[in-house]
Amino acid sequence: MDKRDSGLIQAVGALPPRLRQQVLERPIAERRHIEEVRLRLGQPLSLILPQTEVVLKGPPVTAQELDTLLELASRASVHTVMEQIRRGYLTVAGGHRIGLCGTAVMRDGEIYTLRRLSSASIRVARECTGVSAELLPNLMTEGTLGSVLILAPPGLGKTTLLRDLIRAVSSGEGTAPLRVGVADERGELAALWDGVPQLEMGSRTDVLEGCPKAQGLMMLLRAMNPQVLAMDEITAPEDVSALVQAAGCGATLLATAHGAGQEDLRRRPLYRTMIEARVFSHLVTIERVGGERRYAVERLL
Repeated sequence: MDKRDSGLIQAVGALPPRLRQQVLERPIAERRHIEEVRLRLGQPLSLILPQTEVVLKGPPVTAQELDTLLELASRASVHTVMEQIRRGYLTVAGGHRIGLCGTAVMRDGEIYTLRRLSSASIRVARECTGVSAELLPNLMTEGTLGSVLILAPPGLGKTTLLRDLIRAVSSGEGTAPLRVGVADERGELAALWDGVPQLEMGSRTDVLEGCPKAQGLMMLLRAMNPQVLAMDEITAPEDVSALVQAAGCGATLLATAHGAGQEDLRRRPLYRTMIEARVFSHLVTIERVGGERRYAVERLL
């Protein structure tokens, strides 16, 4: 069985039988490229492909089917995954992530849970082992890995590239093996399942999942003596502050951010502060040309 197809089969295991069958009946050439499966209450099931969204024929998704999805994804124990649900998602075996929307129940100004689910998105986790291999030589300075920021618009594979870079550095591919600490706030990098990463992260990687990225970086720095620190999606001033502090302690940094290029990066106040602080030495940008992703490396220092 094709590994890409086996990942999809695992991801849709949480779907109610009717919806699961709809996905698995699609042509195999299409199944290999499915990035997300979308359920919207009152609408037919749809599939996210690299350049389009395909709406499938068939009856609309029902409230009962959304409830069944949650029941299957939580292994009939919703209360044990309530902390994830508060953040709007669930991670299931294999590292696949189920995003949830519905009516938020608030307590003391914070989301307590979601009820009356209105939509869900199953993001299929697919590893691209080796995708960082050609880039690594350009990320080194006199034999030492530089701090790297991966920049691209949503959906172009920033997290996938970051994950493989972590794996390679931790395993000693293209560089001396290094201890890597990963602040995986939303479980998208390692996708811990019963404490075990569902996605390959290398043999010298320590993962802290579920806490805010900025706090996670500081905890890893204090507790795990990392040589490299990694985080996905810089989005807040506290993330930048933590990166600046970690850089000042001598750690090599790997991170991602949304953006279209270096000029766009410098235009935004949050990112401009980070660039002026010389946190990163290398910038990797990703763009889609036709159906292919293209990577470019620039020096920032």
